[in-house]
Amino acid sequence: MEPDLNALAVFALVAEERNFRAAADRLGVTRSAVSQTIRRLEEGLGIALVRRTTRSVGLTEAGERLHADVAPAMAEMRAAIERTEALRGRPRGRLRLAVSSIAERFLSGPFLAAFAEANPEVQLDVTVTDETFDIVAEGYDAGVRLGEVIEQDMIAVPVAGEERQLAVCSPAYRDRFGLPAHPAGLAAHRCIGWRPTPQAAPYRWEFAEDGREFSVAVAPEITTNDMALMIKLAVAGAGITFGMEESFRASIDRGELVAILEDYCPYFAGFYLYYPSRRNSAPKLRALVEHLQRRP
Repeated sequence: MEPDLNALAVFALVAEERNFRAAADRLGVTRSAVSQTIRRLEEGLGIALVRRTTRSVGLTEAGERLHADVAPAMAEMRAAIERTEALRGRPRGRLRLAVSSIAERFLSGPFLAAFAEANPEVQLDVTVTDETFDIVAEGYDAGVRLGEVIEQDMIAVPVAGEERQLAVCSPAYRDRFGLPAHPAGLAAHRCIGWRPTPQAAPYRWEFAEDGREFSVAVAPEITTNDMALMIKLAVAGAGITFGMEESFRASIDRGELVAILEDYCPYFAGFYLYYPSRRNSAPKLRALVEHLQRRP
């Protein structure tokens, strides 16, 4: 017969209490409901499990054997439920995040370090990736991406304010080769491009003019999937590169890079923490959202 797990759970309580009324009270049902459940279980098994008298309840030999076999499993299931309910109370467990490699403010270090210190029972598992995939299907709790690429059925919380992409080069490159007056002129320059995977085409550089967006398909002489390498190459004078302003900010402030074509680089909605629209989100995820919202 197909096991009736509910009936087995009722039987285990009756065996523990040796009393139908006490078992019924623990379950929040009537004594008659407990008795009927036990009777159905016995009929399905084709053997008596319980001896009933007017004063007490005992187990038959079959009942004793069944109870010995199911009691450890029932105890383990109760413990599992208790452990799961405990997760409702405080942030704990592994929190899996898929984060874009160019989400500089989120990945800068202090934000995640402060969250980890405030939530010592949460184990952060951060995958830095620019691949596009379904975070739910892949088992992630949340992701961080630019707002424009997040599916509309997700809840999205801003990580920071507006962002923009910039074209940059070193002062040495500027002095040696000059600068394009318009993005279309990039075709005549040495460029350092980016692509997320070896199979993907190099990223098209996106600009805007008079409110109209357009992109430029540069022909990079060097292409990589690593932003840090792009910055090193640009600082070394290898060419013009393009990416998020936050990625270049430290090098610009040090004078190692200069921003170019800024009139064609508008601001847009930046990065968001996003996660499935579910009720009763786990405390570990709620804690991250609250930590993000408290950030100045």
